[in-house]
Amino acid sequence: MSKQQKTIEWILRIGVFGSYLGHGIFALGVKQGWIPLITAFGFSESAAVTMLPLIGIMDIIVAIIVLFCPIRFVLMWAILWAFATALARPIAGDPIWDFVERTPNWITPLALLASQGFPKKLKDMLTIR
Repeated sequence: MSKQQKTIEWILRIGVFGSYLGHGIFALGVKQGWIPLITAFGFSESAAVTMLPLIGIMDIIVAIIVLFCPIRFVLMWAILWAFATALARPIAGDPIWDFVERTPNWITPLALLASQGFPKKLKDMLTIR
């Protein structure tokens, strides 16, 4: 891998780390603005309050793994989770632009996965380039 490729990979790793760490900290603190995003899917408010810290822990774990050891499976999870949570905004009644604004949250791990090479076999999902 060239020096430029390594630099780009580290920029993407730090980008995913920052996004997931920040969201994880907000979720641990049970950010009130996120409760309607969960209740829009039929969960009660008390379930949302219980779920948010668990989501926060998961996001922080993803952040750390991607920064230090970007396993393809974790990157795939990061892409899907960020896409789903961005899509939750218009489903919960926010404008479509709230989804569009969050595109970097799922495009960044997608770009990192693309730079590593998409998995071709199931066992490739548990590897790093």
